[in-house]
Amino acid sequence: MHALGPHVVGARVVVRRLVPGRTGPTGGPAMTDVLGVAEAWAPLLVVRREDGTAVEIPHDLIVSGKPVPPRPSPRFRVSAAEVQARVRAMWAGDHSGETGSETGALGDWVLQATGDGLRRRTNSALAIGDAGVPDPAAAVADWYAARGRRPLAQVVVGSDEEALLRDAGWQAPTDRPEEGDGHVHLQLASLAQVRRTLTRLRRARPPVVPAGAGDPRVEAVERDGTTLVLAEVVGPDGEVASARAALRDGWVGLRDVRVAAPYRRQGLARLVLDEALEVAAEQGVATAYLEVLGVNRPALALYEGLGFGTHHTYGYLTPG
Repeated sequence: MHALGPHVVGARVVVRRLVPGRTGPTGGPAMTDVLGVAEAWAPLLVVRREDGTAVEIPHDLIVSGKPVPPRPSPRFRVSAAEVQARVRAMWAGDHSGETGSETGALGDWVLQATGDGLRRRTNSALAIGDAGVPDPAAAVADWYAARGRRPLAQVVVGSDEEALLRDAGWQAPTDRPEEGDGHVHLQLASLAQVRRTLTRLRRARPPVVPAGAGDPRVEAVERDGTTLVLAEVVGPDGEVASARAALRDGWVGLRDVRVAAPYRRQGLARLVLDEALEVAAEQGVATAYLEVLGVNRPALALYEGLGFGTHHTYGYLTPG
């Protein structure tokens, strides 16, 4: 018995089949497994392997089989530690030259303090991996206290590091109630897929650019190995919409996507996103990432529709 049939066409399947004319190691008929995407059911089951070869399987040779989940994209098999390291490197140039900037290490943990201390990412300990000390909570608190900063740690939700700090009495900050629980979804996507979707949406629903606003302006500067991009639409009364991007090592990060209140829901966010991503595409970038607060449901819906998916969710903790 198996769970295969016409309904599996287009799905990823695993199939165990008999190999005619061969004997298995126990003396019975030989069998082999085939994993791939089912392309046809009748008159034969056709399975396309990941290497591109197509395997034709007569129905009477099927021993067992079932649909299986799609294989995760390679970009989703990257660890949270590597993604976060890329993110921090990508935006480091955005803070170069700020007074009082300092970084340190606590085993695998990264300690960072920059500028006026308002941006959480660059003023927190990235708590992923082995801290290498018996009491990492105390060590982080001491490091930031010595610099006159509030101790803050960035943790992956559900991780051992989050549990360790919560056991030490750390909890989510309460200084930004508008952010709910403060959880942030770090999302990844294929840049090519995002741009195809943006192009289709722009053709179906062209953005409404306010009267008096010119074509989008795009500025790109190189800083410390990163290309920083600003795409914006500016009207007679100032900025209408803008998006910022950072390009480094084949990835592009998006942030600060803003549309002035009177101009929302008119396709302007997609317009400035597309303009910023065009610079990335010209440089051969393959992977795009962005971060969205869990409470920002409209933004989550927008980015999901563009092809983004959550790689991991993180939040911040501080001593209680």
